[in-house]
Amino acid sequence: MLKTNEQVKTDVLLEEIADYVLHKEIKSLEAFQTARYVLLDTIGCGMLALSYPECTKLLGPIVPGTVVPNGSRVPGTSFELDPIRAAFNIGCIIRWLDYNDTWLAAEWGHPSDNLGGILATADYISRVRVAEGKEPLAVRDVLEMMIKAHEIQGVLALENSLNRVGLDHVMFVKIATTAVVTKMLGGTREEIINALSNAWIDTVSLRTYRHAPNTGSRKSWAAGDATSRGVQLAMMAVKGEMGYPTALSAPNWGFQDVLFNKKQVTLGRPLDSYVMEHVLFKVSYPAEFHAQTAAECAVKLHREVVNRLDDIASITITTHESAIRIIDKEGPLHNPADRDHCLQYITAIGLLKGTIVADHYENEVASDSRIDELRSKMKVVENKQYSEDYLDPKKRSIANAVQIHFKDGTQTEEVECEYPLGHRFRRDEAIPKVKEKFSTNIKTRFPLKQQKQIEAVCYNQEELESMSVNEFVQLFLI
Repeated sequence: MLKTNEQVKTDVLLEEIADYVLHKEIKSLEAFQTARYVLLDTIGCGMLALSYPECTKLLGPIVPGTVVPNGSRVPGTSFELDPIRAAFNIGCIIRWLDYNDTWLAAEWGHPSDNLGGILATADYISRVRVAEGKEPLAVRDVLEMMIKAHEIQGVLALENSLNRVGLDHVMFVKIATTAVVTKMLGGTREEIINALSNAWIDTVSLRTYRHAPNTGSRKSWAAGDATSRGVQLAMMAVKGEMGYPTALSAPNWGFQDVLFNKKQVTLGRPLDSYVMEHVLFKVSYPAEFHAQTAAECAVKLHREVVNRLDDIASITITTHESAIRIIDKEGPLHNPADRDHCLQYITAIGLLKGTIVADHYENEVASDSRIDELRSKMKVVENKQYSEDYLDPKKRSIANAVQIHFKDGTQTEEVECEYPLGHRFRRDEAIPKVKEKFSTNIKTRFPLKQQKQIEAVCYNQEELESMSVNEFVQLFLI
């Protein structure tokens, strides 16, 4: 055991992230263009979530009636909150329906979860600046911080598997939000490192709320919790709160020894704009991403099988190892959070309905006995090549295949889908659908005139980037 109390060198990882956030110039036009669509898609997901009372019950100030001068606004609501609480609110609505972007690697997650902290902080900074007669931040500043938060979370996820030690991926949301928000608040290199060190030391969520027998709605607000904590740690750091230079590497007491099986946390590649350029959009279906291609396969088979349900003998779902580890579920499913993370349930809905929407996870639809009858006939098997291609940095496929076997000995073709609609390989095909999804989602919250005002700005890259953040958020208030 190390007993000396001499000062030691700062963990290199903390320095690398701080230097990236402070000094890296993002030159990729593709990254900024993709970030705009991520921004729209993410806010749209939040607007749709506001239709669900189980989500909205968690929103608003901690103490009803609290007034925060120049506070952060929450899109789709009339709330004006402190930036920490606003980050939770925005993060909560973003993630509630499991419909925002996704990143898959050794660890997985949803990099746009960081928008909760980024947008809340940007709106707060901008409103304070306007009140002081200064220039507010522009939406381009938000896009840049999104690119950098995506990169930090996603590159950490490339080779550092939190799930294999039972920890939840929102840890990386907290790290990414902490870094970029400290920079947004004017933090120095030392202050960013201090904030990051506290984020690594912080309590880490267990994944148990994502898995049987504990699957529950915490998975829908966990990212809001993480991104809001990042804002809090950033605000503490810029006030001078100290950091801990070997938060990761300290023998016996650091993150790596205590929580990461004594493995070193590393960056899988140099930090730039790789993750934003390769991020996965959930275009078609609100469902855990490892099941997206299974959903596409099932929907293709819908017409062929929907009138022959009683004739089905068995259903084979061929998939990759990560899907088996996370969403292969048998037995009762107890709530929407359980169902949207079940490969068999998602496939069954696609076969029965010919589409998948958020309401299909609610109790009313789940009571249809045909769903569990189909699930009972499903066999999930691994294709080793699918598993290899999932981790191949040149492919990053998320492959599934579905085949129906009938009692008379006949069968459908095996419908295979390697890359979901939101994959970079299908980006040109996806973008019109992303815009369509955004328009559909905002229609659930705003009158026609406001919808058109939002679309007019959001579908113009140059106009949106130059718009002040406070004016942008104003577009989404009710």
